[in-house]
Amino acid sequence: AQIIPGELYYQLTASDFDGMVAEGKAAFELIGQQTVLKIPATIPGFQAVAHLSPEIPCAVTAIYSPSQAVVSAAAGAKYAIAYVNRATRLLGDGFALVRDMANVLKKTNTEILAASIKSPEEAVQTLLAGAHHLTLPLDVLQAIALHELSQQTVDEFAKNGRGIVS
Repeated sequence: AQIIPGELYYQLTASDFDGMVAEGKAAFELIGQQTVLKIPATIPGFQAVAHLSPEIPCAVTAIYSPSQAVVSAAAGAKYAIAYVNRATRLLGDGFALVRDMANVLKKTNTEILAASIKSPEEAVQTLLAGAHHLTLPLDVLQAIALHELSQQTVDEFAKNGRGIVS
């Protein structure tokens, strides 16, 4: 918390309401204002979000249906987290899940955070489907920034151009 200025996500490990609330409060006391609690899309999880979200930002994780996104928003979640690649493997189309979530969350304050992104193409398709944020492995993040034609163009400019200093 002292070296990172942005949000820090803490995944709850408790599985019952009382345990989630106690763990969430303890995490917030330890981490501070940067805390975002990751709480699973379960009945006790939604109850914990409703209880904790007025004071601590919450992200509902492991969402596999648009209806769970609706419940997340109703409980006060800041984020609804979809595992895109995993949803594609298990449900057939993770992008459709994100698209449907985006549609049902339009008039809410809950944003979609997409995880389980395995390629630059998945990242772009997920954003096009309506995700607000992505969490990416470093190799995918680096690959997104690169394109072979960009380096070719830079090399051509360097070969054919002239700078201010000869």
